[in-house]
Amino acid sequence: MNDTIAAVATAHGIASIAIVRLSGSLSLDIAKRLTHSISFEPRYANLRTLYDSNEETIDQAIVLYFQAPKSFTGEDIVEFQCHGGIVVAERILEEVCRLGARLALPGEFSKRAFLNGKIDLSEAEAIAKIIEAKSVDAAKILAKQLKGELRAFVDAHRDALLEILAYTEVTIDYAEEDLPETIYTQIFAKLSQLKSQLQETVEASRRRAGLIEGYKVAIIGKPNVGKSSLLNALLRYERAIVSDVAGTTRDTIEEAIRIGTHLIRIVDTAGVRQADNEIERIGIAKTLESIEEADVVIALFDGSRAWDEEDEQIVKLLDRLEPSQMIVAINKSDLPRVLDGEKLNAFDPIEVSAKREFSRLTHRLEALLDKLSHGDDILLVSRRQIEAVTQAVMQIEESERLLQEGALEFFAYHIQEAIKALSSITKPYDNEEILDKMFSEFCLGK
Repeated sequence: MNDTIAAVATAHGIASIAIVRLSGSLSLDIAKRLTHSISFEPRYANLRTLYDSNEETIDQAIVLYFQAPKSFTGEDIVEFQCHGGIVVAERILEEVCRLGARLALPGEFSKRAFLNGKIDLSEAEAIAKIIEAKSVDAAKILAKQLKGELRAFVDAHRDALLEILAYTEVTIDYAEEDLPETIYTQIFAKLSQLKSQLQETVEASRRRAGLIEGYKVAIIGKPNVGKSSLLNALLRYERAIVSDVAGTTRDTIEEAIRIGTHLIRIVDTAGVRQADNEIERIGIAKTLESIEEADVVIALFDGSRAWDEEDEQIVKLLDRLEPSQMIVAINKSDLPRVLDGEKLNAFDPIEVSAKREFSRLTHRLEALLDKLSHGDDILLVSRRQIEAVTQAVMQIEESERLLQEGALEFFAYHIQEAIKALSSITKPYDNEEILDKMFSEFCLGK
């Protein structure tokens, strides 16, 4: 980490401002040479002219100097806030590299911040995720993690496991002496509480994964019920082909739209029915996969047609879902009502017209997504974090079995493994391999 790294920290494209960031021991010297300046006062904005190797003006820019260790990475940092666009920022980047810096790897700024003790891994992952946040609620949760909320959660549970380990060591050291009978009961009670809390955290995080990645909403129904028309209406343009021919949609179509404060991935699926055509059968199989993967299912029924066997098939699919996972809508309310909706009453159906009026559907969907997003639980924001807590739970379960058998040394080993698993969320033991993998997924300039 002795070299100085550089990157454009803003997205490429036309904008009012672009930022070129440097971190490392040469940062201040490079800034002085690029601007022909003698000094920079830390944390002050300085308007300077930037020059290239031929003494030609590159741009006028705001230059900010953050002196180590009071910076994001813990090293000297310089930021050039130049006029936006691709050319100017790239010219500055070329010049700073000519003066001794090198191009940063993805996530290298955050990696240096971690290695220099400025952030832990949970905060680093929150930085990466907040850039990709799909909703206001997600941004709020990630902002809490940036302030160390997940670290506090991990530390509290880690300390509780260490306390249990201390109880165990006492039991092992004084095995031949009379110990309070309640000591095993206390250990079991503490383990049970810890396991329950960690399991609830994993389950809540899996249930609310769409809060970070974007909720997936699948539109299902028999052929010609109006699924593609609803998708087009929600998107406000003709994304899917609409036809009276059954089986027109043979593959899933996925698009992103915003409902309230939520960015969702909405999927138009093939109509569910008995199909003779192999291609159509594949499309229906994908529909069933989409239902399994969806956070919310919108089931459409055709109010202008009589109830039939294909409608029965849709109801059987709905019976597998929780009420909080589905919205049932009777489409084509602008046409004379033929469908006997008695079999749908248990699902609290709403009437809509995909071609004219469907605000009741979007309002119910927004309310359902708000409910899914609501919760004060700690949220694990990555697969790595979920796997770490899951591993800790498995180790605790194994330790409980060994404690019942009186195998205290093996019990202590599994408690230590649980501690390691939890600690990996904020400070992994196998640093280099884990860090290289994690930070390589960051964007440049972070």
